[in-house]
Amino acid sequence: MRASERAYAALRSDIIEWRLTPGTVLGEVELSERLGVSRTPIREALAKLSAEGLAQPQSGRGVVVSEISLDHLDELFELRSALECRAAELAAQRGDPAVFRVLHEQLANAGELLTSEDPTRHDYYQLVAELDTAVDAAVGNHYLNQALKNLRVHLVRVRRLSQDNPARLRDAAREHAAIALAIANGNSAVASAATTVHLDYSLRHLLGTAAKELPQLRFPPAKGSS
Repeated sequence: MRASERAYAALRSDIIEWRLTPGTVLGEVELSERLGVSRTPIREALAKLSAEGLAQPQSGRGVVVSEISLDHLDELFELRSALECRAAELAAQRGDPAVFRVLHEQLANAGELLTSEDPTRHDYYQLVAELDTAVDAAVGNHYLNQALKNLRVHLVRVRRLSQDNPARLRDAAREHAAIALAIANGNSAVASAATTVHLDYSLRHLLGTAAKELPQLRFPPAKGSS
């Protein structure tokens, strides 16, 4: 792997997992020393992160980790609704019912994965990722899958706002189970509707949580707010 690719992978992981929080300055010298590469690969990595929207230039500070505002959440979920609802419809038409019946059973019992023994919720999120992977495979549309892949980078960042709320995650698991069941049944309309319900609850929860945690997470407020 090239030095720039290693630097990009390391910084991308740090950003989406919140080891580098919004507004953090991404200084070339400091990153070069920390990652053990020259400044040229760092510049290339920062350019790629900026193109993805994970970093941005800021006057007087250089490149910083991009902020996530309440407005950004609305915009993100507008795109998410368009892509994920369509993907669920296509998966219901094209997918293997057996695959999604298994996922439905696993997701219906996903609450058992939310224990104090797994504070990072790794097993839970791995199961959700398996549903995403199954939907992508069933859809079989390269362009739609690429758009969803790019979107999920940003969704992982905002996921932190709900990961410490087991009650919400249990509800989300049931919502995912409903999506999987609709796909297994080949009902595209219900699959899309179940996705819409899940996204509505998710956005409401994230907006409510973000509003409470703005000072800690350094999220800028929504436009027009006081």
